[in-house]
Amino acid sequence: MVSNARIHLKLGDITKEKVDVIVNAANSSLMGGGGVDGAIHRAGGPQILEECKEIVSKQGRLPTGQAVITSAGNLPAKKVIHTVGPIWRGGDNNEAELLRNCYQNSLKLADEYRLKVIAFPSISTGAYRYPLAQAAEVAIKAVSNFLETNKNIIEVRFILFSQEVYRAYEQALREVNIKAGK
Repeated sequence: MVSNARIHLKLGDITKEKVDVIVNAANSSLMGGGGVDGAIHRAGGPQILEECKEIVSKQGRLPTGQAVITSAGNLPAKKVIHTVGPIWRGGDNNEAELLRNCYQNSLKLADEYRLKVIAFPSISTGAYRYPLAQAAEVAIKAVSNFLETNKNIIEVRFILFSQEVYRAYEQALREVNIKAGK
């Protein structure tokens, strides 16, 4: 529990979450792809892709760390926030700040749209090869820091696709709570 919000870890499929908004670990073209991005586009149907095309035609490719919002198409969520995580290049290329921005900008957008329950995947840890333990720590810290001052978001879920990823987030959550004195 951070402020009045809860952080939950769950093993599962983010496309099945009945929440206000799910976050898509998108690529900068917003045209769908592999991993979580492809799964969200497949499950959500063509409406999400059409809205993404409209966004790209207006503003161009989405820069790393930024976030945009669309409807959720056929998904049980109300909205989808698309954010582009950093590709891991050894850790000396601002990767941690860019990844932190993904979480913070997604949360700001959820707050702006008055969405109270948000579900995140593990951003950048698949094809973008961000080391799992480091990515989990950045994610948990970014979300915890945001929730300390935000009163509108009541629940953040991390929907994790494997036991290995779940364990990394569980460890990061434990360490962040210990450092925060909780």
